[in-house]
Amino acid sequence: MSNYIKMASRQLPKTFKKLVVTKLSTNFREAVQAVTVPMIAPGPEEMLVKTSYAGINASDINFTAGRYTPGQEPPFDVGLEAIGEVVSVGDKIKKHFNVGQAVTFMKYGAFAEYILLSKRDAIPVPSVHPDFISLLISGMTAAMALDKMGDLKSGEKVLVTAAAGGTGQFAVQLAKQAGCHVIGTCSSQEKVDLLKSLGCDRPINYKTEELNDVLKAEYPEGVDVVYESIGGNIFDVCVNRLATKGRLIVIGFITGYESKLGFNPVKTGTLIPKLLTKSASVRGFFLFNYVSDIKTYMPRLIQLYQSGQIKTAVDMGENSKAGPFRGLTSVYDAVEHMYKGLNRGKLVVQISNDPKSHL
Repeated sequence: MSNYIKMASRQLPKTFKKLVVTKLSTNFREAVQAVTVPMIAPGPEEMLVKTSYAGINASDINFTAGRYTPGQEPPFDVGLEAIGEVVSVGDKIKKHFNVGQAVTFMKYGAFAEYILLSKRDAIPVPSVHPDFISLLISGMTAAMALDKMGDLKSGEKVLVTAAAGGTGQFAVQLAKQAGCHVIGTCSSQEKVDLLKSLGCDRPINYKTEELNDVLKAEYPEGVDVVYESIGGNIFDVCVNRLATKGRLIVIGFITGYESKLGFNPVKTGTLIPKLLTKSASVRGFFLFNYVSDIKTYMPRLIQLYQSGQIKTAVDMGENSKAGPFRGLTSVYDAVEHMYKGLNRGKLVVQISNDPKSHL
């Protein structure tokens, strides 16, 4: 064992904090508590990672409501993605990971100051920087969904809803790279400006313009592909404005997540004839069904980012009334910030007091 590793082991705290679901609810603050637990040590095929930043996702409240793990009763850990540094490595994986190495990961329980990962869980990244966590769930969802479900062709018209959000920003850029004309919805002038900086051809602020009216007037033949994450009335508009042979990709429906109905549909009757007469389709995409593709797509996204071909917009609460999102318990504020529709880009919380420290 090197002197550095010995030093790292000595300086690890005896306890750490993590967030735990103690009550099933879509109200994150009501469902989740911060608890202090004893420090953990990696087994032979595990590594201990100190979390530097955690990503916030709309689906975090689906998890606190028990929708992803039906039948599981609280308490259980919460959080879907984070990035940090390896602080201890099991003997059997030392050839693959080193103390001080930056890794990002998708694993339930990511809202924690420390976490155990297997070799399979950890994805090496160039550095512990919040930009890289934006590429994980948000970036890969956009890349895979458009790739596998979009069948994009140069010159097609692509509509991205919540285009200035965590995943929408990447859908805009990747569709532009495919040679498409991109329309993006958002809720403020600041977000319009962000979308323009990402290359969006027609930003639509739905607070000042009626989405259906704009699409009907400016795109009378409809849109070819929709990257949809809102649901509700927006979903209905998107279906109505699909072009012949159009494809609507559902990657979420945030307007329904806070509802007690959750994943239970309320209406589908009118959808069938609308799709039939246009030879159109609605396709669902859920990243966790494509885990085997992560190690192919993540390096591609990192290369695109490092080469300047895609940008990342990260919101760490700098303009939030609660102030910058720092510390584990600021996850509560960040989730609420998202559900107020205030985030510009990927919402990220700084978990560690000193994210650049090895310990």
